[in-house]
Amino acid sequence: MRPPVTPFSWERVAIYFCLSAFLVFFLSPLYVMLMTSFKSLDEIRESNLLLPPQSWFFGGWVKAWDQACVGLSCNGVKPHFLATFAITIPGLILAVLVGALNGYALTQWKFRGSDLLLGGLLMGCFMPFQLYLIPIAITLRELGIFGTSFGLILLHTVYGVPLTTLLFRNYFVTLPPELMKAAVIDGAGFFRIFFYIILPMSPSIIMVAVILIFTGIYNDFIFALTFGEVGKQPVMAALNNIVNSTYGVKEHNVNMAATLLTALPTLFIYLVAGKFFIRGLTSGAVKG
Repeated sequence: MRPPVTPFSWERVAIYFCLSAFLVFFLSPLYVMLMTSFKSLDEIRESNLLLPPQSWFFGGWVKAWDQACVGLSCNGVKPHFLATFAITIPGLILAVLVGALNGYALTQWKFRGSDLLLGGLLMGCFMPFQLYLIPIAITLRELGIFGTSFGLILLHTVYGVPLTTLLFRNYFVTLPPELMKAAVIDGAGFFRIFFYIILPMSPSIIMVAVILIFTGIYNDFIFALTFGEVGKQPVMAALNNIVNSTYGVKEHNVNMAATLLTALPTLFIYLVAGKFFIRGLTSGAVKG
């Protein structure tokens, strides 16, 4: 049996044309960066940016990985990846865990001032980074962790908790309260209910929180540049130093390769877990 033939529609043509135009518009910078990273400096100066390389040159990628200069250190972006993940993974785990506990407490355990506390946390989601720089610098200095990796982990954890609390609270509201009541009757306590009932029912919203917090910490530039440990700065601060450090000739192929290398982890996360991200958003993450 033949499938039904879709009737011709100018509206459908217009929709696909607009989608194609937007696709080209947003992907064209990525295309230019990719083609430039595989060109030699002579070809970059002599050829059109939109043309693919006549001969593929991988020296820009090699230099960006382990030879490009970040300040006075010429070890590329490789060591800064390790420093970045040493900050991102602990900050991610702490922010998601504390946010999930807060969301559960604000949903199932009402107390005086809980709505006021939730409002304060919501304000924390939308306050710009720049307002916190001086208070954070003073606090980290007094704690003796200014310019350390532990200071950045603590900082990203505190800044990520309001967002994760909002996500988990709005998701936990949609869960049937009868399950928690039945668990309480059976003698389960706060943490037993949380770890054995709530979390197993929340994989989609956990994935949403993981993606948002991971990309937020990994792509951070202001905190990394301001409070990062000297010589062990996260990769975004290192990328800024590579692009802005010029010795003689501006190496555009190295700069483009370094930029693409730093973008690969977040791109991989969204490609692998994108469907879980959309599923989590549509199953309660944006409900209130």
